[in-house]
Amino acid sequence: MKRWDVVGVLVLLVSGCGQPAATGWSGYAEGDFVYIAAPLAGRLDRLAVRAGDVVRQGDALFALDAVAEQAAVAEAQARAKATDAQAQNIGKGRRPDELAVVQAQLTQARAQAVLAKTAWQRQKELVDKGFVSAAQLDTAAATLRQAEGRVAELESALRVAKLPARSDEREAAEASAASAREAVRQGEWRVAQKQQAAPADAQVAEVFFRAGEYVGAGQPVLSLLPPGAVKALFYVPEAELAGLALGQAVRLSCDGCGDPVPARISRIATAPEFTPPVIYSNAQRARLVYRVEARPEAGAAARLHPGQPLDVRPTPKAAP
Repeated sequence: MKRWDVVGVLVLLVSGCGQPAATGWSGYAEGDFVYIAAPLAGRLDRLAVRAGDVVRQGDALFALDAVAEQAAVAEAQARAKATDAQAQNIGKGRRPDELAVVQAQLTQARAQAVLAKTAWQRQKELVDKGFVSAAQLDTAAATLRQAEGRVAELESALRVAKLPARSDEREAAEASAASAREAVRQGEWRVAQKQQAAPADAQVAEVFFRAGEYVGAGQPVLSLLPPGAVKALFYVPEAELAGLALGQAVRLSCDGCGDPVPARISRIATAPEFTPPVIYSNAQRARLVYRVEARPEAGAAARLHPGQPLDVRPTPKAAP
């Protein structure tokens, strides 16, 4: 074989080895934890679980001090009761006894008007006969008009006493009552948020606080790991990325796991990690890696534990 032929063969071999077929990647198991927190701050009064416990949906997890919230609910309930009573009262007329008082005053005024009219008629007759002066008739007429005006006043007062409040006043009272009821609802929600329950069946992964410690608003008290919420995370060199696709089958191997765990790729990162902020060169391109995630098939995730080292290999294609 000629010298140039040997060199050509070596070049072909080297170029063929420049991008070897993927045989596997290193990774680890990662859990999709659910962090349980209360939207309100407070002292941790009761912790109902420990790390490692298995809880069912609806089981109590922890409770924060709710004395202030409970007092606010009691205050809001009292205010709501008062505003409801005011709204009902303003929609009614006067009480029967109050109406009876106005009615009695009206009866008295009518009697006085009758007497005033009788007196006016008598004075008119005397004036006509010349026994009294016209001034006395004017006084009697004024007394009669005053008595009749009093009757008209009390008749109007009686009609008004039987009417409810004006529509604007009733609407304002009803709005105040509705606002007070919403304040009660808000207070009850705050009391309920001081106690948190398991949103689903899960295992308690970590507990971050002890009873008696102060917990900030939105700060997780514990974390849960639902069944099957474990995935494989591994990094693939840039040169091998083109051979992967979403949904592709892979095998996960770990120490003590027995047979490989079947999984499928669920995510391929759209950007590389640990890359320098420079234009990629051929030498740098070999160091680029992409984060890839794979979900174990149903029932197989229980064999994996978060943080466990994994070997990931593509599943061989079946022979035709």
